[in-house]
Amino acid sequence: MPNPGITAFGAYLPRLRLQRSAIVRANAWANSALAAHGRGERSMCNWDEDAVTMAVEAARDALSGADRSEVSAVHLASTTLPFTDRQNSGICAEALNLETEIGTLDVTSSLRAGTTGLANALGAVRAGAPGQVLFIASEHRRSRTGTPQELLYGDGAAALCLGQGDVIARLAGRHSISVDFVDHYRGQQSEFDYDWEERWVRDEGYLKIVPPAVAGALRDCGLDAGAIDRFLLPCSLRRVPEMVARQAGIRPEAVADGMQQVCGDTGAAHAVLMLCRALEEAEPGERILVAGFGQGCDALVFEVTEAIRSLSPRRGVSGALARRAPEENYDRFLTFNGLVDKDFGKRAEVDRQTPLSTLYRNRRMLTGFVGGRCERCGTVQFPKSHYCVNPNCGAFDSQADHPMADTPGAVKTWTADSLTFSIDPPAYFGMVQFEGGGRLMVDFTDVDRETFDIGARVGMQFRVREVDSERGFRKYFWKAVQSD
Repeated sequence: MPNPGITAFGAYLPRLRLQRSAIVRANAWANSALAAHGRGERSMCNWDEDAVTMAVEAARDALSGADRSEVSAVHLASTTLPFTDRQNSGICAEALNLETEIGTLDVTSSLRAGTTGLANALGAVRAGAPGQVLFIASEHRRSRTGTPQELLYGDGAAALCLGQGDVIARLAGRHSISVDFVDHYRGQQSEFDYDWEERWVRDEGYLKIVPPAVAGALRDCGLDAGAIDRFLLPCSLRRVPEMVARQAGIRPEAVADGMQQVCGDTGAAHAVLMLCRALEEAEPGERILVAGFGQGCDALVFEVTEAIRSLSPRRGVSGALARRAPEENYDRFLTFNGLVDKDFGKRAEVDRQTPLSTLYRNRRMLTGFVGGRCERCGTVQFPKSHYCVNPNCGAFDSQADHPMADTPGAVKTWTADSLTFSIDPPAYFGMVQFEGGGRLMVDFTDVDRETFDIGARVGMQFRVREVDSERGFRKYFWKAVQSD
């Protein structure tokens, strides 16, 4: 049986880009050394984004034009999953309207989860998993204020469709090393990572653990290090990827840019994000080696095939990077990440308990955003109901499921409400008219206040609707986002 490979890819980065200079300005009085990391920008989640919502958006990009019924499993890698005891990959599968008879798996507890999860998902394909395995890596890391990590981290997600046959990049070889080398950690009761000294991490960690993993992957596929065209190693320590490449015998020009200046290090997602960017630019015949570091190292070698030329257009990493809104308000970043105790007034003091039985009964509507289409007259409506809303039809039980998440729409009405509670006031909401029929009152998010108005084109994105902080539960729904 031929080696499995990648059939498609997708990516997502939050629209907001916090300028690192804003972090330095706020904290330089206490730590002037932060200025060394003050150039560029980092991707920043809006208040209603997390590892699950970003994973869904990256997966939607990867599945562009694909038959979702062919997806047989969803694997999600992250160290910042919003639920500790609820399967986060299951939420993604529900939001993507995938079949219920699929496998779901969360992979976590190490920044190497991205590459370890990818290697194991490819192993499932090789072992005979039917159809496509959807692998997603997503990360929304928090850090203490005024630390280098606050500047170096970034939020983002990437997704890969894995299968056999007509792949765009075939797995040529892989090798893994497991070593309990603790460069940083986050205990069960801790909010933030605790990091160790950088020089020790570089010299005893990256430079001693990564090269043997790279050598093992090259042996597995029978290649010389000089045959590698692109070397991907996520690392926020300067010059480390170049040092590892030199030690491994990989050409200097093969070392890929880590995107540190434009989005930051997206943790467990970063190796997969870099792989997606490499696939955007790669030509048939190129060999890509991606490595992931964290309590050991995974190294995987891919060979790009001719099928890369026929892959349908998608947003990808380049599109995600281009969709940006510079953010200078450091306090907004702190508030969105719960790093300051902000008083939102009396209107915020509402019990936000979610009736789990109601959520389950309506999961297709709430999580999957599935409406109805009358099979008698063709009228589309949301929510789906027993009666057709067309006054000239009114048919009973005539509606078939009609997924609406990928249907574009236009703003019919909108309001910016500064009185109702919102973490990011004012709260924007209004009426959206969907192409092909159907309209709905929705929340708007990522609003560009300069260009947003009636008639603006919008698409739907999976977002956090409310947070029940008393019980630690997040309520998800779909919101309208202005199209680029």
